[in-house]
Amino acid sequence: MTSPVSQTLIDAARAYEALFVPALFQQWAPMVADAARIERGDRVLDIACGTGVLAREAARRTGSSARVAGLDPNAGMLAVARDLAPGIDWRDGAAEALPFPDRSFDVVVCQFGLMFFSDRDKAVREMLRVMVPGGRCAVAVWDVIEHAPAFAALVDLLDRVAGKPAGDALRAPFVLGDRQGLAALYKGAGASLVDLTTLNGTARFPNIREFVEAELRGWLPVMGVVLPEPQINRILAEAESIFARYLTADGLAFGISAHLATCRRP
Repeated sequence: MTSPVSQTLIDAARAYEALFVPALFQQWAPMVADAARIERGDRVLDIACGTGVLAREAARRTGSSARVAGLDPNAGMLAVARDLAPGIDWRDGAAEALPFPDRSFDVVVCQFGLMFFSDRDKAVREMLRVMVPGGRCAVAVWDVIEHAPAFAALVDLLDRVAGKPAGDALRAPFVLGDRQGLAALYKGAGASLVDLTTLNGTARFPNIREFVEAELRGWLPVMGVVLPEPQINRILAEAESIFARYLTADGLAFGISAHLATCRRP
């Protein structure tokens, strides 16, 4: 019998879908799907699917949500994903031990999850295992943090006010920004025709406070860093002047780039 999903996890996933998906992740789903050349009739696996923005894009392209599976270890994310797209095969699981037979998919995709896997080499080998020979894979990871100056500025603020552990929690998503290391990971796992492309995107938040608070109250606790309210309030106050340069008529907007790694299974 499956245990009920805690309301806390579901609420966090709903907040993720409402804020982070439109602010950061929605724009990349078509780019990853293009890189993977997802076509009608393909069987597609989305690893670290979150609330399913990329899996939903894949389902639109395959012409059948039944041909798409999404895998994530977070029960709250999967609960929201099921509500949004009940026809997709949502699975609880880890990238390092995919719960699928060999040669189950024509395409495997992963959008901004690889950097958090406990064993990246094993995860890449698992991706190749579940692909058919000649199958296609496309993975997105963030570029180095220096190419996301707003995030770099927030890391500097966190280092100064809250200490290096807080700054490191926000550095974590950018740890695979080195292109050579990323290519070596896939080649070392036995992938063929490995190609890397760096693309530019734009992060958009309603205002400075929502951007900073989303990271302090949303992301940092996920990484095990919970800041006391006085520190949060000080960071929010100082952020107003630091990020004023990124304000537009429609809110906060700043550039961020990502690497798309594509390969095939031999």
